[in-house]
Amino acid sequence: MKKNSKVSGKIRFRRFARDVVVHTPIVKLIVLLIGLWLCFSAGVYWAERGADGTSLTSYGRALYWGVAAFSTAGIADTPVSGTAQLIGGLWIVLGSALFFGTVVATITGYFMRPLQRPGRQIIDTIEYNLEQLETLSLEELDLLKETTDTLIEHMERIKARSDAANR
Repeated sequence: MKKNSKVSGKIRFRRFARDVVVHTPIVKLIVLLIGLWLCFSAGVYWAERGADGTSLTSYGRALYWGVAAFSTAGIADTPVSGTAQLIGGLWIVLGSALFFGTVVATITGYFMRPLQRPGRQIIDTIEYNLEQLETLSLEELDLLKETTDTLIEHMERIKARSDAANR
């Protein structure tokens, strides 16, 4: 039984991961974040080259600085040149906003996706109104019937067109 549960959990996780990748901007934002990290780290490294007292003496150290700086861990070495400080400050603000924005956009996009499907909205509205039948006025019931009849007619036209095209 535990094996089936693990397999089911893996399948659910894979489906979730696929949905996140397909239906949210996470991949684009991660690629953008990595590209900016590489560029800003290079900018800080080049601005710090030859500066007295700098600890950012290699591109690898600048890459580490780039992660530590935007993650707000507070453990990043401080650039010493004014240009590198300006580039670093821009990276901290932009990188942090992009990183945390990616998290928020992904969560929001994933959970709002069902609400973005008009068909689902129509069905949810009809289901809600059916649950509230006893509280609806006669005018509201007439409107619900008219809307439902129109929806059914529309679907029958679509089906007829589809059947004619398949012949």
